[in-house]
Amino acid sequence: GIGGAFQYGLQVSIINSPAEYIKSFIRETWLRRYGSSPTEDMITLMWSFIVSIYSIGGLLGSSSAGYLAVRFGRKKAMLFANIPALLSSALMGLSWLCGSFEMIIAGRLFSGVCGGLALNIHLMYAGECAPRKRRGLIAITASTAIAFGKFVGFALGLREVLGVEALWPLLMAANTVPALVQLLTLPFFPDSPRYLLIDKKDKEGCI
Repeated sequence: GIGGAFQYGLQVSIINSPAEYIKSFIRETWLRRYGSSPTEDMITLMWSFIVSIYSIGGLLGSSSAGYLAVRFGRKKAMLFANIPALLSSALMGLSWLCGSFEMIIAGRLFSGVCGGLALNIHLMYAGECAPRKRRGLIAITASTAIAFGKFVGFALGLREVLGVEALWPLLMAANTVPALVQLLTLPFFPDSPRYLLIDKKDKEGCI
């Protein structure tokens, strides 16, 4: 769950805290580039893109989750979901240094792709690997991971943690940690028995 539904919950909640700092960053960047201050409508439009493009990325990720899960297996597809996660954290984390609010928009798009992939494949992978007696309990881990991700996002956004103007790029790049944790641990997990039997025709591996 740490690289699955947790990523979705984290990215949904983490955007709320640095809202004013990001709007100020857009205003300052626009002024440096074009020599004039942007209108409030333009700032609102850019902020709306940053918030809403996550859903577009989620749609792209969700649409490709089924294909990737069958083509590469549940485990490899979960590992693949970390690529857009790390790319998004790099773009958003370096946006302030590069003076580009467009990098935040692109980063949010990639984090949406990660969330869409991870949330769907998490449910598939956990449900198919779980013993029959514990299948219901294991399926709930998706909801638990989303709630935990939202909690961590809100906690990191506190002023006492990363919710200050100087640290908002680090806050936006926080999804690096769960992505790295999953990249280091998931290769040691087994693949889904259903995938091995139905898609790979590997009866012995399934057993």
